[in-house]
Amino acid sequence: MSKYVIAIDQGTTSSRAIIFNHEGGIVSTGQKEHEQIFPKAGWVEHNPKEIWDNVREVIGQALSKANLTRHDIVAVGITNQRETAVVWDKNTGESVYNAIVWQDTRTQSIVDRLSADGGGDRFKDTVGLPLSTYFAGTKIVWILENVEGARERAEAGDLIFGTTDTWVLWNLTGGVNGGVHATDVTNASRTLFLDLKTLEWDDEILKAFDVPKSMLPEVRSSSEVYGTVSDSSLLREVPVAGILGDQQAATFGQAAFDKGEAKNTYGTGNFLIFNTGTDIVKSENGLLTTIGYKLGDGETHYALEGSIAVTGSLVQWLRDNLGIIQSAPDIEVLAKTVDDNGGAYFVPAFSGLFAPHWRSDARGALVGLTRFVNKGHIARAALESIAFQTREVLDAVNADSGVPLTELKVDGGATANDTLLQFQADILNVPVVRPVVAETTALGAAYAAGLAVGYWDNLDDLRNNWQEDKRWTPNMDDAERERLYRNWKKAVTKTLDWVDEDVAE
Repeated sequence: MSKYVIAIDQGTTSSRAIIFNHEGGIVSTGQKEHEQIFPKAGWVEHNPKEIWDNVREVIGQALSKANLTRHDIVAVGITNQRETAVVWDKNTGESVYNAIVWQDTRTQSIVDRLSADGGGDRFKDTVGLPLSTYFAGTKIVWILENVEGARERAEAGDLIFGTTDTWVLWNLTGGVNGGVHATDVTNASRTLFLDLKTLEWDDEILKAFDVPKSMLPEVRSSSEVYGTVSDSSLLREVPVAGILGDQQAATFGQAAFDKGEAKNTYGTGNFLIFNTGTDIVKSENGLLTTIGYKLGDGETHYALEGSIAVTGSLVQWLRDNLGIIQSAPDIEVLAKTVDDNGGAYFVPAFSGLFAPHWRSDARGALVGLTRFVNKGHIARAALESIAFQTREVLDAVNADSGVPLTELKVDGGATANDTLLQFQADILNVPVVRPVVAETTALGAAYAAGLAVGYWDNLDDLRNNWQEDKRWTPNMDDAERERLYRNWKKAVTKTLDWVDEDVAE
């Protein structure tokens, strides 16, 4: 039997292929960034062809670095940026427009139109989500209404839709030559179209959005053989056997399989997922109800999620737009040149505020400035904003679940930042724990694929792979913690009610 599983991690800023061994250790990695396209303020796009080309390239990189071939790979798993929408012609394989990224806010007028009849929570009882520019559904509507000929081609059955897992799967399994048009339940639950109970596309909601059902992929479980890789790939004939949206994949990679377990991923944004088991828990505190995973014919596991739009991308913004750091790790060095934030608070509401506020009218603000504040304070305020936003989400999770979290498992690129994680523990007043394998998103997809083909026998195999790398414990007195958090919440109020018709124009 082959000895490894490969995971394709199609993320917001790059695509990666990571090969894992049976112990869940990383054997090799291939990675390539893709262009971030900003045609207008609030618009964020990716080129689907560039993404697919990069996926093919990073597969080759990973195999080459490990001196492996397809014969050494037992299965392929896919994980992805979830709500990013691609619409393409099934006959030519060409996208009709760039992928519209989850951070994009251009569809606010569509959200407003749909909200006019029933409010922002119009479909929440069915899909677990509020109406928001964040989710894929409104992005499909925008393409149908704004790309010439798209509506007619869609209604003729020529155009199909997918989040980027579906785009990768379709191309990987043959594209126009029999490519599999499917997604898993976790990605489907981020469209605004999936009934959480039946796991089927809701016809009434599709009618309200005026989206042809023929565009949508088949909904499958997170762990099963969807098809095999086509002859045009280095992985030809290898089964594609696992798909999980990136945040659910990270939760799976953290072995948070059971009710009451949680993780927080520090990536482009931050995403805290709390496993609610087989219960659909409706949030009263601004969280999303989503699907955690479904393994083959097994029961569906649900979760509460706190989605934060801008965390790691704030560091990228400080690097690329302001130039106050040269590389992402430099932010910790700069932040450590000062003892505190100097009274400055940075609320990075670049795409509005996501959980628990859901305020699309918000925009970023740097407040509390005096002549004393320098770039070190701004760097520290940026790091602290990541932790403050996580505190807001965790407060909402505790309120909804009624069971306070006693420790927080963390993963993602920013967890290499000790200063951030110490402040995170301090502001939460709970320990923060990082695993040995921090690439939990790709690992989760690998686990789902490996389970489907018997590479791993059961969830206990995966639990046994999890190992703690480092733990941060709170080291801040209560009065200081609450002072800082009170000022943060005051800063958040300064971002609200910014976008109106005048600003939008």
